[in-house]
Amino acid sequence: MTTRREPTARQMRLAVELRRLRDAAGLSARQAAALLGVNAVQISHIESGLSGVSEERLRRLASHYACTDEEFLDALVAMATDRTRGWWEEYRGLLPTSFLDLAELEHHATSMREVAVLYVPGLLQTEDYARSVFSARVPELTDEELELRLQHRMRRQQTTTPYELVIHECALRIRVSDRAASQAQLVKLVELSESDNITVRVIPFDLDGFNRAASTMTYVDGPLPKLDTVVRDVPHGSAFIDSEAQLSAFRTRFRKVEAVSLDPERSRDFINRLAKEL
Repeated sequence: MTTRREPTARQMRLAVELRRLRDAAGLSARQAAALLGVNAVQISHIESGLSGVSEERLRRLASHYACTDEEFLDALVAMATDRTRGWWEEYRGLLPTSFLDLAELEHHATSMREVAVLYVPGLLQTEDYARSVFSARVPELTDEELELRLQHRMRRQQTTTPYELVIHECALRIRVSDRAASQAQLVKLVELSESDNITVRVIPFDLDGFNRAASTMTYVDGPLPKLDTVVRDVPHGSAFIDSEAQLSAFRTRFRKVEAVSLDPERSRDFINRLAKEL
């Protein structure tokens, strides 16, 4: 099988899950290779995402690893046999890989939940707002790079995946551009919040005892809870978190933040009021 030069985040996630299954079974890569009748290098390539794995070989591995979770196994098979070439592949070699990985993750998500503190999230940004965010980058982007990032961000917004946003008042008030652009962004937020697949909740400044202001995160639901992913912004792009312990912690964190936010109707009224104040 052809060795990949640059596995996608989805391919890497499959590789990680297969390695976790082997570790749980207490087998070395060499032992797993012997059971499969291949060499240890092939197992290493599969577990690093450098090589794909067929359904037949994946199910044989799972059998040797004593994996009895059929629903989980079926989800792994779907990941292994997926041949989707999404729209984001048009940007390969033009944008950082993290941009493509994020679009791929969103495409396969069953739902998404986000907590935003300083900025309106990319999935809900106006083009003027997004342009201002990208223009503030250091080092400065070239005109071509800026336009490519804008195109990519606007195309990400075509998703119909259920999406719930909890946004702090701070992010609503910070003007990344001028007054007109900020007002237009607030108006768009209100409009989008009325979509069937989008829910927006606001955390106001006057909330007592709120101590989770640094909890910016995106929680992406997979086909099963153990295949969920948390996305955090880091200086070089995005970090994907998928350990079960951390996923559980982030689920709890989101529930707590959501519990103190305004309901969707009051949130729309709140954003509308801010827009009129500008």
